[in-house]
Amino acid sequence: MSRELVTHNKPVFDQFHPRIYAAAVGLVAWFALAAWILFDRQDDIALPLMMASVLLLIAVLIPLALAWIWRTHGVDDRRPDAVTFREWRTGDFAVWGSRLHGTEAAIDMLLPLAAVAFGLTGIGIVFLICSYFAP
Repeated sequence: MSRELVTHNKPVFDQFHPRIYAAAVGLVAWFALAAWILFDRQDDIALPLMMASVLLLIAVLIPLALAWIWRTHGVDDRRPDAVTFREWRTGDFAVWGSRLHGTEAAIDMLLPLAAVAFGLTGIGIVFLICSYFAP
């Protein structure tokens, strides 16, 4: 254990680790599946659910395609995959001239997505319970 209170020479990253992006895609998929499973109980709800699913699919596929193009044809030789997740989360993350701890940056990115996905799941479960006990 180090005796220094402030660790020096921590790596500073300007990109999220690929696992953070994978978690974000998983939360978006959770949101879409929860919407389809918990709210598709009437005939007139299929079209709005389909439009929301297409919007979420496009919101995931466009950054994924851009990342794939950048990875295959990019000029930069640095690979964020070479950094382990443990190194990334213990390092700092550059944000608009400031620095955040890597774990805090990941939480700041994933918390809104998690709140929406889990909140919709909770609302859907309450909706199913209320529809079951309604006359």
